[in-house]
Amino acid sequence: MSNGDIFVGEVIGTAILILFGAGVCAAVTLRYSKARAAGWVVIAFGWGFGVLAGAYTAAPLSGGHLNPAVTLGIAVDTGEWGKVWVYLLGQMVGAMIGAVLCYLTYFAQFQANVSKTGTTEGTADEPVPTLGIFSTIPEIRHPVANLVTEIIATVGLVLPILAFGLTEGLGESGTLVLIVSLLVVGIGLSLGGPTGYAINPARDLGPRIVHTFLPIPNKGTSDWSYAWIPVVGPLIGGALAGLVYNAAF
Repeated sequence: MSNGDIFVGEVIGTAILILFGAGVCAAVTLRYSKARAAGWVVIAFGWGFGVLAGAYTAAPLSGGHLNPAVTLGIAVDTGEWGKVWVYLLGQMVGAMIGAVLCYLTYFAQFQANVSKTGTTEGTADEPVPTLGIFSTIPEIRHPVANLVTEIIATVGLVLPILAFGLTEGLGESGTLVLIVSLLVVGIGLSLGGPTGYAINPARDLGPRIVHTFLPIPNKGTSDWSYAWIPVVGPLIGGALAGLVYNAAF
Protein backbone atom coordinates (compact mmCIF):
# COMPACT_ATOMS: atom_id res chain seq x y z
CA MET A 1 0.00 0.00 0.00
CA SER A 2 1.33 3.42 -0.94
CA ASN A 3 1.55 6.29 1.53
CA GLY A 4 -1.14 8.10 -0.42
CA ASP A 5 -3.54 5.16 -0.26
CA ILE A 6 -2.91 4.71 3.45
CA PHE A 7 -3.49 8.40 4.19
CA VAL A 8 -6.69 8.64 2.14
CA GLY A 9 -8.05 5.37 3.51
CA GLU A 10 -7.42 6.33 7.13
CA VAL A 11 -8.85 9.82 6.66
CA ILE A 12 -12.07 8.51 5.12
CA GLY A 13 -12.44 5.54 7.44
CA THR A 14 -11.75 7.48 10.64
CA ALA A 15 -14.06 10.29 9.55
CA ILE A 16 -16.87 7.77 9.12
CA LEU A 17 -16.06 6.21 12.50
CA ILE A 18 -16.26 9.56 14.30
CA LEU A 19 -19.34 10.69 12.35
CA PHE A 20 -21.22 7.60 13.53
CA GLY A 21 -19.72 7.56 17.03
CA ALA A 22 -20.02 11.24 17.86
CA GLY A 23 -23.33 11.19 16.00
CA VAL A 24 -24.88 8.59 18.30
CA CYS A 25 -23.59 10.52 21.32
CA ALA A 26 -25.21 13.67 19.94
CA ALA A 27 -28.43 11.80 19.22
CA VAL A 28 -28.65 10.52 22.80
CA THR A 29 -27.43 13.72 24.49
CA LEU A 30 -28.82 16.78 22.74
CA ARG A 31 -32.17 18.34 23.47
CA TYR A 32 -34.64 18.14 20.56
CA SER A 33 -33.08 14.94 19.25
CA LYS A 34 -35.53 12.12 18.59
CA ALA A 35 -33.11 9.65 20.22
CA ARG A 36 -32.51 11.69 23.36
CA ALA A 37 -31.90 9.59 26.49
CA ALA A 38 -31.86 6.35 24.48
CA GLY A 39 -29.08 5.07 26.72
CA TRP A 40 -25.66 3.46 26.92
CA VAL A 41 -26.52 0.35 24.89
CA VAL A 42 -27.46 2.55 21.95
CA ILE A 43 -24.17 4.44 22.27
CA ALA A 44 -22.15 1.21 22.39
CA PHE A 45 -23.80 -0.16 19.26
CA GLY A 46 -23.52 3.20 17.48
CA TRP A 47 -19.75 3.19 17.99
CA GLY A 48 -19.59 -0.45 16.91
CA PHE A 49 -21.43 0.32 13.69
CA GLY A 50 -19.07 3.26 13.18
CA VAL A 51 -16.14 0.85 13.30
CA LEU A 52 -17.98 -1.46 10.92
CA ALA A 53 -18.66 1.25 8.33
CA GLY A 54 -15.30 3.00 8.65
CA ALA A 55 -13.10 -0.08 8.62
CA TYR A 56 -14.89 -1.76 5.73
CA THR A 57 -14.58 1.47 3.74
CA ALA A 58 -10.90 1.98 4.52
CA ALA A 59 -9.77 -1.65 4.31
CA PRO A 60 -9.05 -1.78 0.55
CA LEU A 61 -6.82 1.30 0.79
CA SER A 62 -5.12 1.12 4.19
CA GLY A 63 -6.24 -2.01 5.99
CA GLY A 64 -8.60 0.06 8.12
CA HIS A 65 -6.64 0.64 11.34
CA LEU A 66 -8.57 3.84 12.26
CA ASN A 67 -6.78 3.88 15.62
CA PRO A 68 -3.20 4.83 16.59
CA ALA A 69 -3.25 2.15 19.31
CA VAL A 70 -3.96 -0.53 16.69
CA THR A 71 -1.25 0.86 14.41
CA LEU A 72 1.22 0.95 17.30
CA GLY A 73 0.37 -2.59 18.40
CA ILE A 74 0.94 -3.92 14.88
CA ALA A 75 4.24 -2.03 14.61
CA VAL A 76 5.46 -3.33 17.96
CA ASP A 77 4.61 -6.89 16.91
CA THR A 78 6.04 -6.76 13.38
CA GLY A 79 8.85 -4.24 13.85
CA GLU A 80 7.66 -2.34 10.76
CA TRP A 81 7.62 1.37 11.62
CA GLY A 82 8.11 3.07 8.27
CA LYS A 83 4.45 3.90 7.59
CA VAL A 84 3.27 4.46 11.15
CA TRP A 85 3.40 8.24 10.80
CA VAL A 86 1.17 8.10 7.70
CA TYR A 87 -1.45 6.10 9.56
CA LEU A 88 -1.39 8.43 12.54
CA LEU A 89 -1.64 11.55 10.42
CA GLY A 90 -4.57 10.17 8.44
CA GLN A 91 -6.35 9.08 11.61
CA MET A 92 -6.02 12.49 13.24
CA VAL A 93 -7.21 14.36 10.15
CA GLY A 94 -10.09 11.95 9.70
CA ALA A 95 -11.15 12.22 13.34
CA MET A 96 -11.32 16.00 13.10
CA ILE A 97 -13.30 15.86 9.85
CA GLY A 98 -15.72 13.37 11.38
CA ALA A 99 -16.27 15.66 14.38
CA VAL A 100 -17.05 18.60 12.10
CA LEU A 101 -19.49 16.45 10.10
CA CYS A 102 -21.25 15.47 13.32
CA TYR A 103 -21.56 19.13 14.25
CA LEU A 104 -23.06 19.96 10.86
CA THR A 105 -25.49 17.05 11.06
CA TYR A 106 -26.81 18.23 14.43
CA PHE A 107 -26.31 21.93 13.73
CA ALA A 108 -29.87 22.94 14.66
CA GLN A 109 -29.71 20.97 17.91
CA PHE A 110 -26.34 22.49 18.83
CA GLN A 111 -27.68 25.98 18.10
CA ALA A 112 -30.65 25.28 20.35
CA ASN A 113 -28.27 24.51 23.23
CA VAL A 114 -29.16 27.68 25.10
CA SER A 115 -30.56 28.46 28.51
CA LYS A 116 -34.22 29.43 28.37
CA THR A 117 -35.37 31.88 31.00
CA GLY A 118 -38.67 33.52 31.64
CA THR A 119 -40.79 30.69 30.21
CA THR A 120 -44.49 30.58 30.87
CA GLU A 121 -43.93 27.51 33.05
CA GLY A 122 -41.55 29.49 35.21
CA THR A 123 -38.68 27.04 34.70
CA ALA A 124 -35.45 27.24 32.74
CA ASP A 125 -33.83 24.60 30.53
CA GLU A 126 -30.14 24.37 31.34
CA PRO A 127 -27.67 24.13 28.43
CA VAL A 128 -26.52 20.59 27.66
CA PRO A 129 -22.75 20.03 28.17
CA THR A 130 -21.38 19.04 24.77
CA LEU A 131 -17.86 17.72 25.34
CA GLY A 132 -19.13 14.18 25.95
CA ILE A 133 -20.48 14.14 22.40
CA PHE A 134 -16.97 14.60 21.01
CA SER A 135 -14.58 13.18 23.61
CA THR A 136 -14.50 11.09 26.75
CA ILE A 137 -15.12 12.25 30.31
CA PRO A 138 -14.43 10.02 33.34
CA GLU A 139 -17.34 9.24 35.61
CA ILE A 140 -15.00 9.54 38.61
CA ARG A 141 -11.95 11.73 38.06
CA HIS A 142 -9.02 9.67 39.31
CA PRO A 143 -6.00 9.99 36.97
CA VAL A 144 -4.31 6.71 37.94
CA ALA A 145 -7.53 4.69 37.86
CA ASN A 146 -8.64 6.36 34.63
CA LEU A 147 -5.28 5.64 32.99
CA VAL A 148 -5.34 2.00 34.09
CA THR A 149 -8.87 1.62 32.74
CA GLU A 150 -7.85 2.93 29.33
CA ILE A 151 -4.77 0.69 29.25
CA ILE A 152 -6.74 -2.44 30.11
CA ALA A 153 -9.59 -1.66 27.72
CA THR A 154 -7.15 -0.99 24.87
CA VAL A 155 -5.30 -4.26 25.48
CA GLY A 156 -8.74 -5.85 25.34
CA LEU A 157 -9.15 -4.32 21.89
CA VAL A 158 -5.73 -4.64 20.27
CA LEU A 159 -4.69 -8.09 21.51
CA PRO A 160 -7.80 -9.80 20.11
CA ILE A 161 -7.43 -7.88 16.84
CA LEU A 162 -3.89 -9.21 16.47
CA ALA A 163 -5.00 -12.73 17.42
CA PHE A 164 -7.90 -12.66 14.96
CA GLY A 165 -5.28 -12.59 12.22
CA LEU A 166 -4.33 -16.15 13.19
CA THR A 167 -7.80 -17.44 12.31
CA GLU A 168 -7.43 -18.82 8.81
CA GLY A 169 -9.81 -17.35 6.30
CA LEU A 170 -11.33 -14.76 8.65
CA GLY A 171 -9.87 -11.84 6.71
CA GLU A 172 -10.51 -13.38 3.31
CA SER A 173 -14.14 -14.09 4.16
CA GLY A 174 -14.76 -10.43 4.93
CA THR A 175 -15.98 -11.13 8.46
CA LEU A 176 -12.91 -9.87 10.32
CA VAL A 177 -14.18 -6.28 10.42
CA LEU A 178 -17.59 -7.49 11.62
CA ILE A 179 -15.98 -9.39 14.48
CA VAL A 180 -13.87 -6.36 15.45
CA SER A 181 -16.98 -4.18 15.41
CA LEU A 182 -18.73 -6.55 17.81
CA LEU A 183 -15.59 -6.51 19.96
CA VAL A 184 -15.86 -2.71 20.22
CA VAL A 185 -19.51 -3.03 21.23
CA GLY A 186 -18.50 -5.53 23.91
CA ILE A 187 -15.77 -3.26 25.25
CA GLY A 188 -18.24 -0.41 25.46
CA LEU A 189 -20.78 -2.49 27.35
CA SER A 190 -18.28 -4.17 29.69
CA LEU A 191 -15.42 -1.71 30.18
CA GLY A 192 -16.81 1.65 29.13
CA GLY A 193 -18.41 2.66 32.41
CA PRO A 194 -15.45 4.30 34.18
CA THR A 195 -14.03 6.53 31.41
CA GLY A 196 -16.26 6.22 28.35
CA TYR A 197 -13.71 3.91 26.65
CA ALA A 198 -11.65 6.13 24.40
CA ILE A 199 -9.37 3.17 23.45
CA ASN A 200 -8.27 5.33 20.52
CA PRO A 201 -6.11 8.47 20.87
CA ALA A 202 -7.27 9.98 17.57
CA ARG A 203 -10.92 9.34 18.41
CA ASP A 204 -10.56 11.46 21.57
CA LEU A 205 -7.94 14.08 20.70
CA GLY A 206 -9.13 15.04 17.21
CA PRO A 207 -12.74 15.77 18.24
CA ARG A 208 -11.55 17.50 21.42
CA ILE A 209 -9.54 19.92 19.30
CA VAL A 210 -12.58 20.51 17.10
CA HIS A 211 -14.81 21.04 20.14
CA THR A 212 -12.43 23.73 21.37
CA PHE A 213 -12.96 25.82 18.24
CA LEU A 214 -16.55 25.08 17.23
CA PRO A 215 -19.02 27.96 17.82
CA ILE A 216 -21.41 25.90 19.94
CA PRO A 217 -23.56 28.00 22.28
CA ASN A 218 -22.91 27.25 25.95
CA LYS A 219 -20.64 24.36 24.99
CA GLY A 220 -18.74 24.27 28.27
CA THR A 221 -15.12 23.28 28.80
CA SER A 222 -13.00 21.06 26.55
CA ASP A 223 -11.31 19.68 29.70
CA TRP A 224 -7.70 19.76 28.48
CA SER A 225 -6.41 18.79 31.94
CA TYR A 226 -7.82 15.30 31.35
CA ALA A 227 -6.99 15.04 27.64
CA TRP A 228 -3.64 13.28 28.08
CA ILE A 229 -5.21 10.17 29.64
CA PRO A 230 -7.25 9.00 26.61
CA VAL A 231 -4.12 9.51 24.49
CA VAL A 232 -1.40 8.01 26.70
CA GLY A 233 -3.51 5.16 28.08
CA PRO A 234 -4.49 3.66 24.70
CA LEU A 235 -0.94 4.07 23.35
CA ILE A 236 0.44 2.15 26.34
CA GLY A 237 -2.28 -0.46 25.93
CA GLY A 238 -1.59 -0.84 22.23
CA ALA A 239 2.14 -1.28 22.80
CA LEU A 240 1.55 -3.80 25.60
CA ALA A 241 -0.82 -5.77 23.38
CA GLY A 242 1.82 -5.90 20.64
CA LEU A 243 4.46 -7.12 23.11
CA VAL A 244 2.18 -9.78 24.61
CA TYR A 245 1.10 -11.00 21.19
CA ASN A 246 4.69 -11.17 19.94
CA ALA A 247 5.77 -13.13 23.01
CA ALA A 248 2.81 -15.49 23.32
CA PHE A 249 1.86 -16.25 19.73
